[in-house]
Amino acid sequence: MSWLKVATVLTGAVLVLTGCGGAESGTATAGDPVAKIDYLPKDGAKDANPATPVRLTVSNGTLDEVTLRNADGKLIKGNIGVDKRTWNAGEPLGFDRTYTWAGKATGTDGKAVEVKGSFTTLKPARTLRATINPIDNAVVGVGMPIKVQFDQDVPNREAVERKLEVNTSVNVPGSWAWVNGREVHWRPQKYWPENTKVKAIAHLYGMDYGDGTFGAADLETEFTIGRNQVVVANTASHKIDIMRNGQVFASYKASYGQDANPDLNTPNGTYIVMQKFDQWSFDNPQYGYTNVLKTWAVRFSNHGEFIHENNDNAGNINAGVNSSHGCINLLGADAKAYYDTAIVGDPVEVTGASFTMPAKYDTFDWQIPWEQWQTMSAIKK
Repeated sequence: MSWLKVATVLTGAVLVLTGCGGAESGTATAGDPVAKIDYLPKDGAKDANPATPVRLTVSNGTLDEVTLRNADGKLIKGNIGVDKRTWNAGEPLGFDRTYTWAGKATGTDGKAVEVKGSFTTLKPARTLRATINPIDNAVVGVGMPIKVQFDQDVPNREAVERKLEVNTSVNVPGSWAWVNGREVHWRPQKYWPENTKVKAIAHLYGMDYGDGTFGAADLETEFTIGRNQVVVANTASHKIDIMRNGQVFASYKASYGQDANPDLNTPNGTYIVMQKFDQWSFDNPQYGYTNVLKTWAVRFSNHGEFIHENNDNAGNINAGVNSSHGCINLLGADAKAYYDTAIVGDPVEVTGASFTMPAKYDTFDWQIPWEQWQTMSAIKK
């Protein structure tokens, strides 16, 4: 499968040390070997970043064998190149560890040169951890954003964003945006094309956040966009339409929030399915109820909105009366039928209400116009 990179990661340039022609200072004797070995990190380094490339290069000769071990004697994976002039580590190193080189090279003069030396990686004052969603192998709806969330505020957001990468099986325009100080989302300009394969990578291990804080780990996830299903919910229609590729797949009678009271509206906005529960306990002491159990509950906003069964409200559902406290009430059989089709990331588009939800309740990505969303990137175009 071919992958299209849609967010470019800019990494620091790698310095490759090579031998120079011409005479060197000092006087060489006939017995001096001509092969020269260069180490990256340098031999004796005390604060090497474990995320930087680890490489050994020989000039005027070839490598015969190379090993790199930690203080416990564990062998670090690595390979000598086809030209036998370079060795590159094949796995990341750890923080606050000492590593020792061993091996040998043979110069063009036929003389052996020993590979030897050591270096120590830096000890961070603290590490910053992050998570990435969707999780590996998930199948999600066409409105699902990619989320990278940190366990503390990120001061150098531009540097972090340049370490993030999104690859897709088909071309999908999109952009990163910081939704708060510790969370950055990638959202396509329009809903994802169905069946798109997505790989997201956060190259964060060893990332220098400043003030002695470094990234704890790289992150990677691969997931798939499922079928194109969108819930169209117009409060004045007293029904919901389940759309597949723009065509009505199913329609169900519904009772929405109370139109006259903004606190009890089902507010306008484009949301996504966040969670599904075969049973959920609803509590709203302000309006006189606690622990009211309802089935087939699909959450689409952490402000408190669900699509769920409410047979206790069957009279208003059938009569086309909006009487809920903000959720979308369906009859039991209809709620179960919808529940069985819903997956996390499906868009839920609510219109017709007297109140519009402010863009502050997760997940609000689709409530922000595309032009504004792009300005929320830390990388200014």
